Amino acid sequence: MASNCNLKKRWHLAPLMPADFLATDFLESTLLRQLFFNRGLKSSEAVRSFLSLNLPAEQVLDIVSDSDLLFYDPFLFKDMAVAVALIIKHLKAHNKIVIFGDYDADGVTAAAVLFETLKILHAEVSVYLPDRVSEGYGLNCSALEQLSKQGTNLIISVDSGIRNRKEVLVAQSLGLDVIITDHHVLPEEESDLPPCPIINPSNKNDHYPWPYLAGVGVAFKLASALIFKAELSQIQKKLILEKTLDLVAVGTVADMVSLLGENRLLVKRGLNILNQGKRLGLAALVKISQSRSNYQKPLEAWNIGWQLAPRLNAASRLAHANSAFCLLTATEETAARRFALELNERNQERQQITEMIVAQVEKQINPSNLPAIIIGIAPEGENWNEGVVGLVAGRICERYYRPTLIISRLNDEAGNLSFKGSGRSIKELNLVAALTNQAEFLDKFGGHPMACGFSIASEAKLQKFISNLTAAVSELLAGQELLPQLKIEAELPWGDLSLNLAEEIKKLEPFGQDNPQPKLVSYNLTITDLLFLGQDNQHLKLRLSSDDKPHYFWALAFNAAETYPDLSIGDKVDVVYTLEVNEFNGRREAQLKIIDLRLSEKK
Repeated sequence: MASNCNLKKRWHLAPLMPADFLATDFLESTLLRQLFFNRGLKSSEAVRSFLSLNLPAEQVLDIVSDSDLLFYDPFLFKDMAVAVALIIKHLKAHNKIVIFGDYDADGVTAAAVLFETLKILHAEVSVYLPDRVSEGYGLNCSALEQLSKQGTNLIISVDSGIRNRKEVLVAQSLGLDVIITDHHVLPEEESDLPPCPIINPSNKNDHYPWPYLAGVGVAFKLASALIFKAELSQIQKKLILEKTLDLVAVGTVADMVSLLGENRLLVKRGLNILNQGKRLGLAALVKISQSRSNYQKPLEAWNIGWQLAPRLNAASRLAHANSAFCLLTATEETAARRFALELNERNQERQQITEMIVAQVEKQINPSNLPAIIIGIAPEGENWNEGVVGLVAGRICERYYRPTLIISRLNDEAGNLSFKGSGRSIKELNLVAALTNQAEFLDKFGGHPMACGFSIASEAKLQKFISNLTAAVSELLAGQELLPQLKIEAELPWGDLSLNLAEEIKKLEPFGQDNPQPKLVSYNLTITDLLFLGQDNQHLKLRLSSDDKPHYFWALAFNAAETYPDLSIGDKVDVVYTLEVNEFNGRREAQLKIIDLRLSEKK
């Protein structure tokens, strides 16, 4: 089994900043100035705003007087006032309001934010989350008809709906009012927009200052506007705003949107609330997902991305997202723990299913003769779980650096065979464009350059699709060296490495999309000690020093013993790493976490 395919990476060092970049300003650290330059923060004002978490005063709404909860004015959305007025109208009439969500972590947290806010405002409100497999993404007519029969008066979408014009028209024909809150890309033609109030920061005609909010961020904006209009005390408004910020942080990090601008502020404030452990469901999920040794450490953005979000998403991948919503809104510790255990078990099951499918796909791959595009198909008689094929595609794509499609078989009640797939790509191939050229063989498809989903109605069409797509991609990528690129932010002279510098880098947290944990490189280092750690000796711990500066630092390379099997004490190496603060038994020291290394050319 070729599970240990370690591709050589192309190291790409970011362009050096101009010598005079912020040179006479308040930043003394050359490295920090380079990091801000890399992030496009190229003015003193932008850097100060980033570090202080302050937004332009003229665009901020002080919902709570004399509070640090200062975010962009939600009424900068052109339809916000109309949407708020419509909700207030239904609140006063005691009409039934339904929040129509999505089944991923962003959609579920968005639904919870709006649900809790409306509940506090005494709304008759409930939440509808579609089933990932039977209903799919977005509004659907069957659900809308069902909700209408149940006496619903107002539908508020979260994290979906911007491309559901037909469904909104159906809802309106049933006598329902509709408000769309979404953050996904709008249809190209304005005539394809739903004819109702729309809150979407990606709408260029809206002129909202930060276009990269997650779905939960947009829901929080609507909730904030409602709180501002509510007849509540300042203390009540502050408590309501703070109460849902943990959800905003979780959904924003989980959806991998930019962590610059307002998102950075929302996540930073949200992590503060999350670390207070007041939300029973998240506190239970944190406890069950962390080792006992890490439980007392403050949560960071990576804890959300690698521990909480996968468990929340596991709900819909194997069953239904309702259990994730129930966890987030649990008001009793017993229920919170029950749902946390359920999600943890589903996540473990999801991991096992993913590993099983990955192993089956690996058998279809010849690592010594990789095709231009990898297409893994469920063996005859097997139906791979639709909820995880995208994860499998991502795993295979990352392992081999090839665009990858993973295709499952589907059998309906009449025994008819069809296929459903998911894809992940590399920067050299626009995947959805490639599928568009093969649209004649596809029943449905959609996505963006790096990811897609599709369905195929018959085996005959599948074979033609595979043949034509493989030929087209092979021609498109012919002659290109397909190797992953490792983006390095700066070269760090060994003598500059220190605990103080590691502390300075921490000021850039929370790390995430567009604000990654900086990857640094140092050249011609000497391995002065080498240890194997872990139950199976799978981790490496190196002590590194330099001829120029004799002081040493320890560096860890997790699960890397097989990746670098021939290292020896005395070797000269070039190392790409992140610089971190290691805290142990009350002691703090700088530590390197190795991303990649290679033997130095310079001896």
